[in-house]
Amino acid sequence: MTRRTLGLLVITAAVAGIVHQTSVFSVGEVLRSDHGLTPAEKGGSLPGQVTVYDDRYPGVANLEPELLKALRRAATDAADDGVKFYVNSGWRSPEYQQKLLRDAVAKYGSEKEAARWVATPETSPHVSGNAVDIGRADATAWLSENGARYGLCQIYANEPWHYELRPQAITDGCPPMYPDPSHDPRMRR
Repeated sequence: MTRRTLGLLVITAAVAGIVHQTSVFSVGEVLRSDHGLTPAEKGGSLPGQVTVYDDRYPGVANLEPELLKALRRAATDAADDGVKFYVNSGWRSPEYQQKLLRDAVAKYGSEKEAARWVATPETSPHVSGNAVDIGRADATAWLSENGARYGLCQIYANEPWHYELRPQAITDGCPPMYPDPSHDPRMRR
């Protein structure tokens, strides 16, 4: 058997395995396989330098599909300007969100002060996959100037990294920002 024939057999077997797997699992589940991830990463924590294209991490892969599409369109256009989008935080499990809230209470000294920075698992748009925190100042500056064209809006004045999808922003512009999450009515459930 030639190397070429052997290579074709290996590729055919791999494709057949994926086709078989996709009949049992969804394509998204196959693509989002969490093999080799730490428990924290499985809950949404992200290591440094994860891009909006890095589906191996649940923090990216579990973002709401329309938000992820808008982010990827924006990231592609930003790359033309020499700007690269890194995701500092995206989807979070309720357990991870609760840990972040506990850490914020310890850091800020009270639940009231922590609420200016971290929502509860029941109210956080990160838990539902509807929010993303973008890293690096050049990327947040680019999104601040151009994000509305993609429906991506900064929601809180104190968090220039936090973006959510607001499709109406494409035609109407982004809505006014809340000073911080404690002013957002969604956080008062």
